[in-house]
Amino acid sequence: MAKQPKRIKAWTGDRDAAHSLEAAIKLVKENAKAKFDESIEISVNLGVDPRHADQQVRGVVNLPSGTGRDVRVAVFAKDAKAAEATAAGAEHVGADDLYEKIAGGFMDFDRVIATPDMMALVGRLGKVLGPRGLMPNPKVGTVTPNVGQAVKDAKGGAVEFRVEKAGIVHAGIGKASFTEDALLVNVKALIEALNRSKPSGAKGVFIKRVGLSSTMGPGFKVDVASIGA
Repeated sequence: MAKQPKRIKAWTGDRDAAHSLEAAIKLVKENAKAKFDESIEISVNLGVDPRHADQQVRGVVNLPSGTGRDVRVAVFAKDAKAAEATAAGAEHVGADDLYEKIAGGFMDFDRVIATPDMMALVGRLGKVLGPRGLMPNPKVGTVTPNVGQAVKDAKGGAVEFRVEKAGIVHAGIGKASFTEDALLVNVKALIEALNRSKPSGAKGVFIKRVGLSSTMGPGFKVDVASIGA
């Protein structure tokens, strides 16, 4: 069994108790005691089987309070669209030149956006970008002619989510330095986005379990009913 960090072992409360969303957020913040600004993450167990095509869950949500992260963006675009992406704040903009850099091992970015005409080129990077979850996709707004707005969204709080093989969605919803209210609205925005993305093949209870944790702190279960309330 893996050894638990001291900060997690130090919390002596009931680890099986389900807390209201507000109480769980407060507990997570109180136990985020690292010397850096810890990320706050949410885990949502969904009532889906991702092995079936009609039970996939994927999308993007704009968190009202932002993410607290400095998101580095790479954009595949040419001419006026390249200028638009640069003006919006993208760190890396290009076409064939950007392709060569990434193919050569350059990975100094967190999000990749592309105009539709660039996808034939970007598709050749599938084996590099795909495993890292960076491949542009029109379903989450990263393949778009409106690259300027996509860059602003990425930097302003847009978070992609995708269900994993075990039926779980993991996402960052802010930092420990955020206020409780800021984290609260971010969690609710993500849950609403998940509900909107409920696939046609999902039957029964869709959102089954929710947990919150910080980078170095213990995790806390959330009473799902309290999120709707």
